[in-house]
Order: sequence, then structure tokens, then C-alpha cells
Amino acid sequence: MDEIPFNRPLLLGSEIDNIRLAHGKGQLAGNGFFTKRCEEWLVRNTDAAGALLTHSCTAALEMAALLCDLEPGDEVIMPSYTFVSTANAFVLRGAVPVFVDIRSDTLNIDETLIESAITARTKAIVVVHYAGVPCEMNAINDIASRHQLIVIEDAAQAILSTYHGKPAGALGDIAAFSFHETKNVISGEGGAIILKNRAHFERAEIIREKGTDRSRFFRGLVDKYTWVDVGSSFLPGEIIAAFLAAQLEKAEEITRQRLQIWHVYHDAFSEHQISGRVQRPVIPENCTHNGHLYYLLLEDLKDRQQFIARMNELGVKCVFHYVPLHSSPGGRRFGRIVGQLQNTDSLSERLVRLPLWIGLKAQQQRVIDAIVRTLKK
Repeated sequence: MDEIPFNRPLLLGSEIDNIRLAHGKGQLAGNGFFTKRCEEWLVRNTDAAGALLTHSCTAALEMAALLCDLEPGDEVIMPSYTFVSTANAFVLRGAVPVFVDIRSDTLNIDETLIESAITARTKAIVVVHYAGVPCEMNAINDIASRHQLIVIEDAAQAILSTYHGKPAGALGDIAAFSFHETKNVISGEGGAIILKNRAHFERAEIIREKGTDRSRFFRGLVDKYTWVDVGSSFLPGEIIAAFLAAQLEKAEEITRQRLQIWHVYHDAFSEHQISGRVQRPVIPENCTHNGHLYYLLLEDLKDRQQFIARMNELGVKCVFHYVPLHSSPGGRRFGRIVGQLQNTDSLSERLVRLPLWIGLKAQQQRVIDAIVRTLKK
């Protein structure tokens, strides 16, 4: 019996048509027809001042760090339970990631702990919408406003999720999306930076174009372009944008299908939560999510290790997620901790992610049966 993988990239077929069209247009270096189409979609679906495609979500976060004008020793508050890029983007600018604990329900940053982590050197708060579930942004934005801090959304997992009816990507000052092949909407590798403020957008255009005003030149606003600011080569090629455009056109249908799979899992494990064997994801009433991933929380690290090993024997690939940054060599070297990160330590050892990809539906019962057998052992 074939193994059921944790992830299988979604290929619609229309991506190839777009790539042929891009090839025919003869502009492959980026910022062409399909780049603009993707950016227009992102603006429509986030109500932002502007959106710019990047070659990765990491690149988008690095651009966000540049927009913050950080100086060595400045501090950026964030959760430790996240991917390394969330912190690394700011460490590259000489800033110190300040790690606070996560909530036990959503696994998002605990907004009640942020204010106690603020110092005279704090410049920004980075939130991570874990599993596509938005953070408690009203409280976070209130804190940021009172302390004059920039709020950056690491929305890598959260495209088309909402908070109080507002889309992820429109909940802070700057946001970053991922289109990596493990995400809902993909281009293989890829990302985007979303800007709420027009001044941020205009500067981000310069940063993305290696610190030049090339975009203004092509709009006829200057008679030549030149080096005007810091920047790097953050722009993806037009082939990537063509692939992504096909996926964005189907983003709502992709989300609908993923949510169907998510809810089948959620219903299947209800009785196991009632019995105390597992904990299921929690979705706050004021949020909608996008079915990005489904996880279970087991009893402890040993239980999770045994669970993953047994599922592998049954031909189903389940995986854990982040190793907390504060306990990593890089985190100990570059960051600091505020308070006891008890939820981060505990939940990171207990969490296991289940297969979730378009096309899984025909095999999902096999996954559920294998999990039920494993939980009963």
C-alpha cells in the first residue's frame, strides 16, 4: 500500500498555460504582466495600499525589517514558536528578537504578555498567525499604538483567513505571505509583502529593486533610475508569477476544499478530545481560518514520538512542527526571553500535524482509521 504523504503540492494545470503565455510575451525577469496580476489580486483581497511579490516569505520579512529602520540593539517582540525566518530577518539588521510565550488555545502569541516585554529599545511586534488562525489583533494594535510600535504580520500560513471580518494581511502595518509548495496557494517558492501605508509601499518598491528607483522610472516619474536607498534583489521571475496567478484565481475554491478536509478531521477526533486522549485546534469565534493545517496535541513528547513512528508503520506520514527558537543555538545567541515560555515548551513537544492536501479526500478515512488505531494502543 502506498504511503500517504504529509503534503502533496497542488497542480491545477492552468499554471502551464500561464507559463506559455509569459514565454510568448518575452519578459521573464519579473515585474511583468503576471506579477502585476498577482499584486492586484493581493490588494483586492487585503484592502492594502500596495502589495509586492517577492521570491519568498523570508524575503518579504527581510524587506519588512528594512522598512523598520532598525539599528543594532533594537528589539522586536515575537513568539518563539515560529519558523526561523521570523527572527532571522530582524537579526540580519542587528536587532534582538525578544521571545514571549504563546497561548494554549490557538498557539498564537499571548497578547497579554507583550506589554511587559516592551523596553526603550523596542521597535516592532511581529505576530504569527499559526495554522492560519489570526492573532488577537485588536489588543496587539492597541498596545502598538500606545507605544508607537510597528506591527508586522507573519501571515505565511494565513491567506484568506479573517479576524472580525478583516483579512489577514490587513491587520497590522506590514504583512508577509508565503507561496511555498507546502502552503495553500503556491508557486513552488514565493512570497509577497503587503503594505498598509502608502509611504511604506513606495519605499518597499525601492528596497525590492536593489535600492533603486527603477519602478518610478518605468512609470515615467523620473528620467533615469539610480541608487537611492538600501535594498536587495527581492523580485521573483515572471515564470513564478505566472504559476502563482493561476493558483490565486482558484484561491477561494482551494480554501473551500481544504476546509472540508479540516472539518472531517475535526469531527472525527471529537470523542478522543472528550476522553482526554488528544486536544484539537481551537478557532476563536471572531476568526475564520483557511484550513492550512490540522494538528493534534498529544500527552507528551514520548507519546508524540510513538505516535509518529506507529503512523509511519501504517503508511501515513505525520510530522511535528517548529523547534522553539528560544531553545535553539541561534535563539540563545541572538535573542532573549521574557517570562517563562511554558506553553511554547510544552505544546511544541506535543503537537503533531496530519496530512492535509487537495486530493486527500479519497484516502482521508484511511488516515483517520490509522490514527484511531494508534490512539487506542
